Amino acid sequence: MYLYNYLARSAGVATLFSPFVQAACPDYSDYSQQQHAPLSSGRYNLSYMRPEPACRTFNSSIVEETIASMKSVVKDPDVYRLFQNSFPNSLDTAVKWKGFAANNSEEELTFLITGDINAMWLRDSANQMQSYLTLLTANSSTDSLASLYRGVINLQSRYVLDAPHCNSFQPPAESGLPAEQNQAIPDDFTPAISNSTVFECKYELDSLAAFLEISTNYYEATGDIEFFRKFQWVDAINTILDTTQALLIGTYASNGSVNAVPYTWERTTTTATETLDNSGTGNPVQGGTGLVRSAFRPSDDSTIYQLFIPANMMFSRYLDSTSTIMAAIGGQRNLANHMHNFAASIRAAITTHGIVLDPTYGPVYAFEVDGFGSANRMDDANIPSLLSAPFLGYLNVTDPVYQNTRKFILSKDNPYFMRGPVINAVGGPHAGLGQAWPMASIIRIFTSSDDNEIKTALGEIVSSTDGLGLIHESINSFNQTKWTRQWFSWANGLFGQCLLDLKNRKPEILAASFQ
Repeated sequence: MYLYNYLARSAGVATLFSPFVQAACPDYSDYSQQQHAPLSSGRYNLSYMRPEPACRTFNSSIVEETIASMKSVVKDPDVYRLFQNSFPNSLDTAVKWKGFAANNSEEELTFLITGDINAMWLRDSANQMQSYLTLLTANSSTDSLASLYRGVINLQSRYVLDAPHCNSFQPPAESGLPAEQNQAIPDDFTPAISNSTVFECKYELDSLAAFLEISTNYYEATGDIEFFRKFQWVDAINTILDTTQALLIGTYASNGSVNAVPYTWERTTTTATETLDNSGTGNPVQGGTGLVRSAFRPSDDSTIYQLFIPANMMFSRYLDSTSTIMAAIGGQRNLANHMHNFAASIRAAITTHGIVLDPTYGPVYAFEVDGFGSANRMDDANIPSLLSAPFLGYLNVTDPVYQNTRKFILSKDNPYFMRGPVINAVGGPHAGLGQAWPMASIIRIFTSSDDNEIKTALGEIVSSTDGLGLIHESINSFNQTKWTRQWFSWANGLFGQCLLDLKNRKPEILAASFQ
């Protein structure tokens, strides 16, 4: 099931699989639900979950060196096993195809699936690559992490140009891989799309922000400005600007008439978060706030109020950073200035409309607002979240409004903070009540300097994998055997990224025992 269309150019880095090897490779959807020897030597006896080297979808020597070097840093055998399994998970299992564009033999493409769903999400693929950001350097070789990054950015550019309101996509035609049918797409909605290109078309502002994020990450790590002068990156940025500026619109015109909106989503479903009310337009939104609408959250659940603050934070932050790339390209100064000014206006709008007064916590960020004065007070585990604002680089972790918000999020006053003897973490409606997300625990570690808080969160993560040694989507806070998604590459990579961060910030924690 794992295939590249190019020959390995450096032994031990990229691998070409023969049909015989492919046939012997297990389906990771099944493999990841069973324990495999050797088990870790700690009390949790965690499974070894990496495929054999010949079955890995991309082999990177620098990643392997990092995994080996962390063994002397991470002293707890169960924590190390979890790192060993999770950090390389996207490379081991999710590089479904890597090649070149049919119309340009220099344009690298990487089709990176989210894990157990055979489609490429803009948000997931950007974050899956971010797991390896600290190892990313300028490298023109097609066997490198830099090549994987370029391939994801190029393919995301194509997706944004084809369907800028959509969140997940089918394999490119060049791959020869079949499109997957997704019954979640309504038969009739605005804009029209093709299932041959799109897997799902939920409009999520953070999906477009994710394209800006991975572009920023690649440029800041490599300084490779020439890459952005080629192919379709500038066109994709213009499409993102056109798309988001069109969604600054409110529900009503100045004379009270109802505005036509560029995106609607309505379908028959038994789950409220899978559709939008008011004939697919969602709840009314006040125009003129300066905030960009988002019909869905990064959980793929519909928003209650479409002025979704975490996505606006993320979009503002990365629109500003990519304006620096645009300025460096040459001949794009006006566009770069427009991007910078648009980012600044969204930031100002968040400050004006996204901060509300809580009687217990003081000024806090709302999760969603409508511009009419209504606010949804909660947080969701998926990134971008309010908890993740410093992780995204939107603000400093010491920001007083953020600290107030963080205290609220990690309390019983947040309706989606799941508590119990197994794990205490933010969840969300996507996986349901009582289901805590390890992803939120990881972000809690990223945004904390308190040793006890970090140790507690890390201990809960490592003790609640049901012996499988992978980061699940969610875990029942009272029963670790009730979990969702055995193969969720983004969350696994995020855990590895977190331990590399702790190596620099808090190495003494990684030297501790969690037995």
